[in-house]
Amino acid sequence: MSLVQDDADVIVVGAGPGGSACAYHLARHGVSVLLLEKSQFPREKVCGDGLTPRSVKQIVAMGIDTSAPGWIRNRGLRVIGGGLTLELDWPDLSAFPNYGLTRTRLDFDDLLATTARNAGADLRTGVTVTGPLLDERTGRVVGVTATVGPEKEPVTYRAPIVVAADGVSGRFPLALGITKRTDRPIGVAVRRYYRSPRHDDTYLESWLELRGKDADTLLPGYGWIFGMGDGRVNVGLGVLNSSVEFGRTNYRQMLLDWMAGTPPEWGLADEANADGAIQGAALPMGFNRVPHYTRGVMLVGDSGGMVNPFNGEGIAYAMESGAMAAEVAVYALAENDPWRRERALQQYPAELKARFGGYYRLGGWFSKLIGRPEIMRFATKHGLPHPMLMRFVLKLLANLTETRGGDVMDRVINAMTRVVPAV
Repeated sequence: MSLVQDDADVIVVGAGPGGSACAYHLARHGVSVLLLEKSQFPREKVCGDGLTPRSVKQIVAMGIDTSAPGWIRNRGLRVIGGGLTLELDWPDLSAFPNYGLTRTRLDFDDLLATTARNAGADLRTGVTVTGPLLDERTGRVVGVTATVGPEKEPVTYRAPIVVAADGVSGRFPLALGITKRTDRPIGVAVRRYYRSPRHDDTYLESWLELRGKDADTLLPGYGWIFGMGDGRVNVGLGVLNSSVEFGRTNYRQMLLDWMAGTPPEWGLADEANADGAIQGAALPMGFNRVPHYTRGVMLVGDSGGMVNPFNGEGIAYAMESGAMAAEVAVYALAENDPWRRERALQQYPAELKARFGGYYRLGGWFSKLIGRPEIMRFATKHGLPHPMLMRFVLKLLANLTETRGGDVMDRVINAMTRVVPAV
């Protein structure tokens, strides 16, 4: 009886930020990794052009030069609400860079996938993974089934470890029976590019209140404006499922209503300045799909519902979980004994829970509170006039604290995340 030859040590399904980061770190450790992506690069994605220092740290960890052309740096966050505007610089920490970035997902994802390939990952595009390949005796995942190219030629790839980084749709974990948890927060976001003189803004802009052309009309949700540095801005809004308007609102029309009320000199109310259609996506938050490891498969990023419930940021957590999955896989592959290898792989969900579990629990409570307009108005009215309080809020929402020591704000936030039961 002949043995079946594996095609790689690890198969990574999806070459978004999480999958590419995972593949990069695996390849850097000498692991044979097959990175499968259904699309061809460059390809468009909806969210993620605004990158906080937490994302920047992961980008730099992949050896990418963020001073190169194409990257636009920002100093911090400008918060607007209740008739007030407050500019908050990113905190100066040893654990994270003190700047953020903007870059379109069109070339951002392409760059990350190329970086993974240059590190040694076998990147294959035009490959649509259709499901897991199971060992008939044990039920363990030993590879994937897929189709290749426009002809949809069926193929099978084998590996002892699979990483599912296939985004919010999560088709791979769904095929294993891993469904979304309805008790965890989820959001919907829409965005559009506009040509605007505000394209070179040095702050990411967050709108806590959205108003239409009729200034007395308060729209649900929160908004953002990110300068892209290329003559365009990324304008978008999001609504959480804790809002009574969730699922009952035309989000694309709501974006247009908000734009109609912006100052004419920004150029956002003029349809002639629009660059492309309004696009939308779901934001799976707070570990809304678990378990993050089962039967040889680790879930990474949106596939595991890892978007930050505080601020809707997903790229940092996709890349961070990808790096964590890679580290766990490297140690697991070093074990020849099947029982010890399985025990090593089971450390992945434990590590995720230890790092983000308490923080995401806090974020879940926060998302329920801000879904109530009266609480949001109260917080905006009484919080924005106090810069010290808002600096604390910025650190909390962006998850930017010193991991050890730090100032009083850091110690308070870190203590909160430790004492709160993990999700």
